[in-house]
Amino acid sequence: MPHSARRSGRAFHESAPCHAEAHWAEAFPRPEQGVLTASTRSLPSLLSLLFSLLSLLAACAAPPAPQSAGLPTAATPRTLTVFAASSLLDAFTDLGKAYEAAHPGVTVAFNFDGSASLRAQFEQGAVADVFASANQKEMDTVAAAGLVVSGAAKPFASNVLVVILPADNPGNVQTLADLARPGLRLTLAAEVVPVGSYSRQALEKLNARYGASFKEGVLANVVSDESNVKQIVAKVNLGEADAGIVYATDARAALTLITLAIPAEYNVTARYPMAALSAAPNPTLAADFVAFVLSPAGQTTLQKWGFLPVTP
Repeated sequence: MPHSARRSGRAFHESAPCHAEAHWAEAFPRPEQGVLTASTRSLPSLLSLLFSLLSLLAACAAPPAPQSAGLPTAATPRTLTVFAASSLLDAFTDLGKAYEAAHPGVTVAFNFDGSASLRAQFEQGAVADVFASANQKEMDTVAAAGLVVSGAAKPFASNVLVVILPADNPGNVQTLADLARPGLRLTLAAEVVPVGSYSRQALEKLNARYGASFKEGVLANVVSDESNVKQIVAKVNLGEADAGIVYATDARAALTLITLAIPAEYNVTARYPMAALSAAPNPTLAADFVAFVLSPAGQTTLQKWGFLPVTP
């Protein structure tokens, strides 16, 4: 604080009126004034007056509290908008809460959907800060349109596929071969959705084990093509399908479902990229959130939900 400012503050304090003396005279008048003396006053009244006088004297003695120039009284509220693949719902919800706790005033708002649907929303003018996709194809499409910060896309997690069945297993599915049995009701994601594309790639690989017509037989049993993986989980959970193919992380979150593993040699690994968007309303926060997800703390949360680390 400049010297002149300090002097000004002291002068104000010294010249401020203080009426403690008047109150003291009122509480303890001289006998010659003809007012009741302390000996004739009630004890409660005297105690009350003493308390008031002490408070007043303290107020007169205390200097005024200094004002901290330039320091905000509260964090400026900001909203970080993240568009993320549906399979990230549970893990990213946890990550969002952790980020908010570390950044007072910041709210993380998520839009979870199929990666292809999110890409279409960007193409139609949707505004967000961060895009997290379940495949590289959608990220590359968004980047080609100039919607992603150049060179900013980074892989942050990977995933594999499993088959899910209702708890009572009405289709009596015991092995992967049963997926091609006529009459079985199977639900997949649409082929344009990353998990739908991965599922069909895995079925193609399984032809080597179950015969050249295996994939064709399985696809003949498809009763619905869903727009995101969470809808597959919901249909199987409700018994509207006998089986579905989803990410391992979605099966892990749906504890009531039975899972059937797909061997590694026939499975497909999904790699998830994310990036800050070029028109992000909060570019600094966007880059910081990406860094947070890539940090050891972010990776631990992802692995808690069953995601695998990214391998070269």
